[in-house]
Amino acid sequence: MQEQKGVMVLIFPVILAVFSTFLTMGIGFGVLPQLVHGQLGYGDIMVGIVLGAEDITALLSRSMAGRNTDLKGAKSSVNKGIYWTFLAGILYICAGLTTNLPFIAFIQLLIARVFHGMGESYLITGALTWGVGLTGVANTGKVMAWVGISIYGGIGLGAPLGELLSSHWGVLMAFGGIILFPLMGSLPMFNLPPIAAHAAKKEGSFFDVLRAIWQQGTALALSAVGYGCTASFITLFFLAMHWGAASLAYTVFAAGFILARLFFASFPDKYGGRLVGICSLVIEVGGQLILWMAVNKAMALAGVALSGIGFSLMFPAMGVEAVKKVKPEMRGSAMGAFTAFSDVALGLTGPAAGLIASLLGYHAIFLFGAICSVVACILIVRKQIALSAM
Repeated sequence: MQEQKGVMVLIFPVILAVFSTFLTMGIGFGVLPQLVHGQLGYGDIMVGIVLGAEDITALLSRSMAGRNTDLKGAKSSVNKGIYWTFLAGILYICAGLTTNLPFIAFIQLLIARVFHGMGESYLITGALTWGVGLTGVANTGKVMAWVGISIYGGIGLGAPLGELLSSHWGVLMAFGGIILFPLMGSLPMFNLPPIAAHAAKKEGSFFDVLRAIWQQGTALALSAVGYGCTASFITLFFLAMHWGAASLAYTVFAAGFILARLFFASFPDKYGGRLVGICSLVIEVGGQLILWMAVNKAMALAGVALSGIGFSLMFPAMGVEAVKKVKPEMRGSAMGAFTAFSDVALGLTGPAAGLIASLLGYHAIFLFGAICSVVACILIVRKQIALSAM
């Protein structure tokens, strides 16, 4: 635990910048489903498209973010991430001002989600590379764990905060926070020393990196489906079941996620990513199955908590294995490529889960998440068996 605290002190300004930016992601999860569904009058599939647009954009911009990080430095990418998030906030406010024109508001929300996706892509790629550069490759798992805590802690707190601001002062106040919070949270970062960029020509392309880490990335992507199902539709699921506002579910997910990383962040570096990944997926499958079978609010919250605990260590577990496969000058591209796999999953999960909900109901979404986690577990186990046989 003492060693983890040392890493945290070194990268705290970067962590704060990530947390404040993902607080705005949480605000989006807390406000957008009801805004699109309730005020604008669109169905579940359109809710999924709006939410998934951010992840698809993040995916498509990972290559640019990785190249920018390798050639111009991690600090440049983090700054650009905050800038894109600021622009997203402006568009969100414009959409909030035109809710009497549903189509116009919907288009503005889509553009805002695109900007938000650009912000996420640059910020996370830069933050991960910056953190590993400051603390050393041996601390890759810890850096990923702390970045993940800031991500899901921000989302977990941002969702109820968004609901609170929206219910008491309207969506414009909630969207205003998307502009304000990243600017405030990034202030300590400007005194943090940058790490050297690799201005020389890189060996290999972004797609070469993808080929090197595809197994780790695919396992991460499949595990992210459960998270995507929960984040995108837990609000509408709770409303459909008459369990009240779902902000508590986001907080419970974040609490499980953060506690797992606080106590077990060193496990991927210590015991290896594959073993930690298998254990994590077993827990996530259990959480998703409980959500699928949930008949009351307490049962649903238990499923959400287990899903958060299970998903928590998948990113550092698979990330530790992925970083081993690339050279230092390609680390930024590797971080971008690795996170791109989860972007694919999350970008497709929103519309897919919306389609499943419209055909089979909200419960079936979580069975889908459980099945994907089972497939991820099989992929890792097969890889482990193959290595053991060599």
